[in-house]
Amino acid sequence: QVQLVESGGDIVQPGGSLTLSCAASGGIAKIFEIYPMAWYRQTPGGQRHFVADVRTSGERNYAESVKGRFTISRDNDKRMVYLDMTNLKDEDTATYYCNTEPFTPAWWGRGTQVNVSS
Repeated sequence: QVQLVESGGDIVQPGGSLTLSCAASGGIAKIFEIYPMAWYRQTPGGQRHFVADVRTSGERNYAESVKGRFTISRDNDKRMVYLDMTNLKDEDTATYYCNTEPFTPAWWGRGTQVNVSS
């Protein structure tokens, strides 16, 4: 059974930094080595939106709203995905999730909450 567990969310002031982590376990072992992995985020009452992804080649893609501020990375040996967030803004407040890209509906975890507030 595939499990994705996000962590690292916190309350942070505007301009601050935060690093999110995603641990993959279960049947994703082989899939993790093949598929791009991504971060998504969702605000209360809103849709889940793409934030960034990283391919097995290391190629990265970002949503325009986070480009230059967020950095996604992956460690295939540890089956981990990370999201380094800097210069955080109020509009970055959301629940952050990791998944494959394109996402696999059955693999959504509980997410980790990021609150950017002064």
